[in-house]
Amino acid sequence: LEKKQNVFDDFAACAKRLIEMKVTRPARMAFQGGSNGGLLMGAMIVQRPDLCRAVVAHVGIFDMLRVETTPNGAFNVTEFGTVKDPDQFRALHAYSPFHHVQDGVAYPAVLFMTGANDPRVDPYNSRKMTARLQAANPQGTVLLRTSGDTGHGMGTPLSAQIEEEVDQDSFLFEQLGMSL
Repeated sequence: LEKKQNVFDDFAACAKRLIEMKVTRPARMAFQGGSNGGLLMGAMIVQRPDLCRAVVAHVGIFDMLRVETTPNGAFNVTEFGTVKDPDQFRALHAYSPFHHVQDGVAYPAVLFMTGANDPRVDPYNSRKMTARLQAANPQGTVLLRTSGDTGHGMGTPLSAQIEEEVDQDSFLFEQLGMSL
């Protein structure tokens, strides 16, 4: 509920530690997460754009102020909170990725992946976040991959899973300057 920011702070601390230990550096680091981990990716994009070169966010919730209005969103109120409670509203707004995109910031390259028919996280989240990041930094790389036969993983055909993996890995290889 009101302590969700701890998740984002912990993740950032782990990434910073890897950099401090010289295991990697931001230009060679990528983050990836889906669903609740997609929200984590959104928070990292806007809160700590300096920590990595690229982000892949699968089926994430990025507009925390509207998520409970979606059919599945009501089920998330027990975890995230509700905008109807003033304290929970403040907490949701404080970390809602969509609401903290700033114009002119050099965000990492991002690939948003969503399913057009995802019953758990409405694809408008990825669409809105993509558009907002593209408007904030027109020179940046912000891509949206929408599939008609994928969503939250359940029931995704193997061929679609393979296609998603290929697109994701191709994006990361390109952004991190990797070759086979």
